[in-house]
Amino acid sequence: MGRYVIRRLLQMIPVFIGSTFLIFVMVYALGDPVAALFGDKAPDPATAARIRKELYLDQPLWKQYLHYMGQIFQGDFGTAFNGQKVTELLASAYPVTLRLTLVAVVIELVVGITLGVVSGLRRGRTVDTSVLVLTLVVISVPTFVSGYVLQFLFGVKWAVIRPTVSPEAPFSELLLPGTVLALVSLAYVTRLTRTSIAENVRADYLRTAVAKGLPRRRIITRHLLRNSLIPVITFIGTDIGALMGGAIVTEKIFNIHGVGYQIYQGILRNNAPTVVGFVTILVIVFLLANLLVDLLYAVLDPRIRYA
Repeated sequence: MGRYVIRRLLQMIPVFIGSTFLIFVMVYALGDPVAALFGDKAPDPATAARIRKELYLDQPLWKQYLHYMGQIFQGDFGTAFNGQKVTELLASAYPVTLRLTLVAVVIELVVGITLGVVSGLRRGRTVDTSVLVLTLVVISVPTFVSGYVLQFLFGVKWAVIRPTVSPEAPFSELLLPGTVLALVSLAYVTRLTRTSIAENVRADYLRTAVAKGLPRRRIITRHLLRNSLIPVITFIGTDIGALMGGAIVTEKIFNIHGVGYQIYQGILRNNAPTVVGFVTILVIVFLLANLLVDLLYAVLDPRIRYA
């Protein structure tokens, strides 16, 4: 196991370098950060040249990238165009999005796996058909539609919760945004669990467990569910990074100042240091989540061993 983890960590290095380089090129090569800094006003050539030199933008793109990576390894993600350190923006935005993502993942796992198990054990029946139709509807409805509808119903019409989230973003206020963020992924988790349960329920090892006279609850939780969760865990692992980076719409609807909000503002204002800094952290989250998923395989299925 230890050798496998070390090998995977070494494999992450070229992936991290390649991903961050592509992001860096797309952000810095496709726009002019100095022009964006001045907005509609054309900067004085001398002033623009001075700023380019200060921001290391007068160097070739590959040198800019090496300079940026050198700063990252020193814990410096640069400075946003408003003068605020990107690390300060990261420190304020990431805890909020982490809480939002945690709420969304818990809802995905609890509701999605429960519906999937119920549907898979009753394949072809009315419950199964209803769950499949419901998940299809959820997948078909865009997030901004479900977000605004639920915000209006629960926050405005029925006044059950606050329609927007406060700057502190406590867990109690993130329940509805987390639900909105999790809806589409929840539908996929339900379908994955349902398909996996329906396939494994006819497996030989399950027939053996039934023949031994084991309690039904133990058969489902210890044998059937444990072996059926591998595709679900794979999806959740890749979905964690997607939820954190794809929360732009949800954070915009509920006025949550998290990662999605900061990336949106950075793109809108062509604030290159902010965009590159936040996406770099998202790359790290993706890589670590995939490593964690691979390690969980051995926990769910003892037959899987890493050399």
